[in-house]
Amino acid sequence: QVQLVESGGGLVQAGGYLRLSCAASGSFFVINAMRWYRQAPGNQRELVAGITRGHNTNYADSVKGRFTISRDNVKNMVYLQMNSLKPEDTAVYYCNADVVLTTRSQVDHWGQGTQVTVST
Repeated sequence: QVQLVESGGGLVQAGGYLRLSCAASGSFFVINAMRWYRQAPGNQRELVAGITRGHNTNYADSVKGRFTISRDNVKNMVYLQMNSLKPEDTAVYYCNADVVLTTRSQVDHWGQGTQVTVST
């Protein structure tokens, strides 16, 4: 069983910052790509940022220059540093990972989400 647990969400004023963390635990071989998604009320879940095991990154246009994704392959963690937050960044943020199990099959895993609320 593999678990992804997010932390670091909360309430912040516009212009402020938050750092989200996601820790992977359980029995697995390795974690390939890791991503952060978000979903605001009434909206579809959207990709915010992704990072490969080799630390190649990609970002949604709406967060480029403000958010930074990083990871620690030893600790099996992924982070999202969010600066210059805007009210439109308000959403539940989800961690997602491509987990290679001990059987060498790859499975898509999701965390339970963490709420980020940006006030005006």
